[in-house]
Amino acid sequence: MPELQRLQVGHAPAVLAFELANRAYFAASIPDRGDEFFDQFTDRYTALLAEQEAGVCAFYVLVAEDDSVVGRFNLYDLEDGTARLGYRVAERVAGRGVATAAVRELCRTATATHGLRELRAATSHENAASRSVLIKAGFVPVGPATPADLGGESGTWYRHELTGTPPQPRHR
Repeated sequence: MPELQRLQVGHAPAVLAFELANRAYFAASIPDRGDEFFDQFTDRYTALLAEQEAGVCAFYVLVAEDDSVVGRFNLYDLEDGTARLGYRVAERVAGRGVATAAVRELCRTATATHGLRELRAATSHENAASRSVLIKAGFVPVGPATPADLGGESGTWYRHELTGTPPQPRHR
């Protein structure tokens, strides 16, 4: 089972490999990061670690048994007990409940480690998989997300109050 780990310097090669291997897959449902992202990866990665060290963001990677990164789960703009959530998982693990399990774990970590009480996340109307992950993890829709929120697409904002345990999967 993959393990959620706080982003560290040593994860850089695996994160870059993850982003490159899944670039086309991600671009099918969210705006592509562009060549500049990859050309400046080292500088951007260093900046992420500095933001994390400053306490304004918290970045996590989902690491598989072979030490490859199969997901990224990020808490942005940590302020006054709230943060925004962003995530992406590798195509090879998509549709298997991996993202939902990691978001649930991150919700627990957000409370226990970062003292957060609420998370917000936005997803486009076309990204059914992301909407499903958020709902299964306990998020509820709270209003429209604008193209400015989502890199040019419209969608919905979701909120999760972290006072309780996220709902667990139902067994049939």
